[in-house]
Amino acid sequence: MTQPIPSRRSFIEQFGMGAGASAVASILQNIGYAEQTSTQPPAKAKQVIFLFMAGAPSQLDLFDYKPDLQKLFSQPLPPSVSNGQRVTAMTKGKSQLIAPSMFKFAPKGENGIYMSELLPHLSKQVDDLCLIKTLHTDAINHDPAKTLICTGSQIPGKASMGSWLSYGLGRMNENLPDFVVLNSAFWTGGTGNVQALYSRLWGSGFLPSKHQGVSFQPSGDPVLFLSNPPGVTRQTRRSMLGLVSDLNRNHHDLIGDPEIQTTIAQQEMAFRMQSSVPELTDLGDETEATLNLYGSEVQKSGSFARNCLLARRMIERGVRFVQLFHRGWDHHVGLPKKLRGQAYDVDQPCAGLIRDLKQRGLLDETLIVFAGEFGRTTFCQGKLTQNNYGRDHHPRCFTGWVAGGGIRGGMEFGQTDEFSYNIAEKPVHVRDLNATILHQLGIDHESLTFPFRGLDQRLTGVEEAHVVKEILA
Repeated sequence: MTQPIPSRRSFIEQFGMGAGASAVASILQNIGYAEQTSTQPPAKAKQVIFLFMAGAPSQLDLFDYKPDLQKLFSQPLPPSVSNGQRVTAMTKGKSQLIAPSMFKFAPKGENGIYMSELLPHLSKQVDDLCLIKTLHTDAINHDPAKTLICTGSQIPGKASMGSWLSYGLGRMNENLPDFVVLNSAFWTGGTGNVQALYSRLWGSGFLPSKHQGVSFQPSGDPVLFLSNPPGVTRQTRRSMLGLVSDLNRNHHDLIGDPEIQTTIAQQEMAFRMQSSVPELTDLGDETEATLNLYGSEVQKSGSFARNCLLARRMIERGVRFVQLFHRGWDHHVGLPKKLRGQAYDVDQPCAGLIRDLKQRGLLDETLIVFAGEFGRTTFCQGKLTQNNYGRDHHPRCFTGWVAGGGIRGGMEFGQTDEFSYNIAEKPVHVRDLNATILHQLGIDHESLTFPFRGLDQRLTGVEEAHVVKEILA
């Protein structure tokens, strides 16, 4: 008969922490214990809301003000700027004519940060934002780029950021998941050219499956199969679960598979969620003033606005990591019209989320992250006019922002060149962004590891990554 896996306490008592300390630490990690070392930074934040703009927003039309490009309208991008860099198959061999933004920018906040007219509500919160203008990534196509920023690798199968935080920091609320995913059910920018979102973006990969994200649905049961079927009472469900748990424990005693313990824990969590989730998703106790912060779309189930309000409610109830996905940002043609719709979807809800958390005293301990998988090109794709253009994928530089959670507000970090094509100073790789997020939650990204296939896996991978200390308060 296989011996069951010992508890952390009994393991340490039995084997000690002497000359075999490294081996012990490795084994503890292998059975689901994250290593805690004295090198961990002090935590500035407890929770994260990641606002993921799937499809890649145009930094040139939202955040990265380049007024001098107006004089270069429809001129070819100088070869010295592109410098033979990789482009997508959609652009290869075609003309690269400069397309200045048609949208107006104005200085906002105490430090005069230029913001697009498309973001009137968020512009009012700019003193809470740190705009990182020099994000860059390795991938030039959507799926690998999304996989990279969400899991630390372009290769599918790695653990997502929320799963790493669940594994490394543990549960804050026994009645709700550590990691929740909210997908917008619609987007105003149109339905064309929208890529699918795969569950691996919030999967646990090689980590125990209890750490994977739980995706909430916009209609029906918020979590699939949450309600009991007709004729099954809560008492009956409790009895059934007790019997199944006893059988699973017997099976675990025989073979010692830790995933059996995960199954037991998840079934118990699902039972508790039958009460906690309906309470969480019922907005009946929200005041009219709070609803107005997020805009009229908050009344629509599955809207980005409603998901932002749900994210705040989850933060209040101790969900560790909430990830919102909003699709429809892939604007190869017809960008101005489509971008207006996308910005309408997210502008007021993002601003409302910041204000709501701030007035409840939660912003200081909640880190908000806003980013897509890459940026858009300064040159046009499709027919170019003053009021109509498209932009291709651009991994070389793009803008995201962070707020709360020990981040300095009212600042821009890094600068791009005059074309928003290359980074002029202070580059921030997406791995650096992820390392900084972990740092703010009190985790050294090099210390949080899990052994898998002969390698101590990390969210930031084996490549070099740095915490962006200049943006920390």
